[in-house]
Amino acid sequence: MKDLEPIDPEVVNDLLSKYPFVSISGVINVRDLGGYSSITHPGKCTKSHFIYRSAEVAGITEEGKQQLHRLGIHKVFDLRSDTEIAKYNSPPPTIDGVELNHIPVFKTEDYSPEMMAKRYQLYASGTTEAFMELYSQILDHGGPAFGAILRWIRDNPNDACIFHCTAGKDRTGILAALILKLVGVDDTDISNDYSLTRIGREPARAKIMERLSKEPIFASNNEAALVMFTCRPETMLALLNLLQTKYGGVEEYVKRYAYLSDSDITTIQSNLLVPSDSHL
Repeated sequence: MKDLEPIDPEVVNDLLSKYPFVSISGVINVRDLGGYSSITHPGKCTKSHFIYRSAEVAGITEEGKQQLHRLGIHKVFDLRSDTEIAKYNSPPPTIDGVELNHIPVFKTEDYSPEMMAKRYQLYASGTTEAFMELYSQILDHGGPAFGAILRWIRDNPNDACIFHCTAGKDRTGILAALILKLVGVDDTDISNDYSLTRIGREPARAKIMERLSKEPIFASNNEAALVMFTCRPETMLALLNLLQTKYGGVEEYVKRYAYLSDSDITTIQSNLLVPSDSHL
């Protein structure tokens, strides 16, 4: 399976140097969610230098902190659980002038050994059906956390933020999809954004594998560990279909699970969209 194999480092470095990837030293898989055209708001696209997504920021360097400031990011949202932070010894860093908000998608009890074993088994199978079961869990539990970020977007149209989980793929990918879908970005563009984690995660491949090797299900099954980090476009397309069929669409989801109103949604859309000819 080619998507499990390492990518040529020169190719990775070239792609990471180009938009939408953004460089923050000590943080991987950083991307700007700007520049995506809206099909429901013709002539408009998502605003650049406003909403960023990434993997965990625990390892950010002093240089990275300065880069964060230069990007105008003064708010960091951490979707990780307390259990993850303790397990990987990756506490949120202290960054002068930046507020870090810890808003976990899952509660501590959702990270019991039994629950995690079931989750890892689903990831290891690699099937789209398994990923949809996992992603349904994120959608079912993540409403309050996602709502906090969406309300921040509603109330802070001129301030940049970044949100992240551990690898910046699943919880982060689903929230990015909700944001983009909410403003009418095409499903293909959303799925392509999701699949860019294939590039974004490469610099941390060894670190990821070292962490997973400590889990019993992955200790002697290297391929199963890699399957967990696949990010195929068709997986996101299936998620967007699930969002419509199970949850009634993105607006219904954010109203029911994130407790947003129609007025909130309109304001969020207004804050996220700019004329396409103003992009970059």
